[in-house]
Amino acid sequence: MNMLSRYSLLLVILFLSGSVWANKCLYVSSYHEGYEWDDGILTSIRATLGDKCTLEVFYLDSKRNPDAAWSKWQAREALKLIENSKPNIIIAADDNASRYLVMPYLKNKEIPVVFCGINWSMDEYGYPYRNATGMVEVAPVKALIRQLKTVKPKIRRGVFLSSDVLSEHKDFRHYKRVFADHKIELDSIFVDNFREWRKKYREAQRYDFIFLGNNAGINDWYTSEAERIVDQYARKISVTTYKWMLPYVAMAFTKLPEEQGNWAAKVALSILDGEDPALIPVVHNRRWDMWLNTRIIKRLDIKMPYLLYKRAKHY
Repeated sequence: MNMLSRYSLLLVILFLSGSVWANKCLYVSSYHEGYEWDDGILTSIRATLGDKCTLEVFYLDSKRNPDAAWSKWQAREALKLIENSKPNIIIAADDNASRYLVMPYLKNKEIPVVFCGINWSMDEYGYPYRNATGMVEVAPVKALIRQLKTVKPKIRRGVFLSSDVLSEHKDFRHYKRVFADHKIELDSIFVDNFREWRKKYREAQRYDFIFLGNNAGINDWYTSEAERIVDQYARKISVTTYKWMLPYVAMAFTKLPEEQGNWAAKVALSILDGEDPALIPVVHNRRWDMWLNTRIIKRLDIKMPYLLYKRAKHY
């Protein structure tokens, strides 16, 4: 067999195995590598896509750099990548990827987009588009409130303590309304450095409960010192919806990034197989985990209902 025949045979084998001219997928993250939520989404996307799509990743890094000018610049860099690499489909995770890239540059264009991780509502980005569909991220706050009231039936006022980033402000607006529906007032405190968080955490003990939001965005976060502060000063029950905040709270109802990534990747593959994104309905996440931090519960001498204690995962 001559060289040309061998080369032709190799091309046929590679083509049949899907290794040549494979679809190209681009994952655009609003955040950064090493952020637990984003890593969970990406890991699930990789596992679901397998070898069916060559995956490239771009990080907007807007959690550590919350200034809008940074995100706009990064979005333009992502657009250059799209124009040069020409992916067959884009998976855009969390709010800022839609705010700064998809909405201004990709709305109703030819390239299909699957979004995920958009908090609470997609309305501010004008979704749905004819080239886009996705999964909206909703925190299990109603379930959290129900269980919180079984532990502390007389709660009337709490505080949301979180990093001073856009997504946390958006979360708080929704949390406040849901808590109000249950006759509970929720105040807010937003901080951008660890020293301020430490101070405000101690002051927050005057509330009936503390709802800890995200520490991502507090770039000088000091994990061991935060645990020491909690162990020393915690007087009231604390809750969260973020798994990585479990070391600092008594109870958590956590969303699953794997649900977002798995769904987005499956839908991306369906679109690559010819399905029209405009005909795929936008959905909301449906799964969550319930956690109890036994260390803090014992320290505060909180009496947990038996069914809650039995059903929850223990940290």
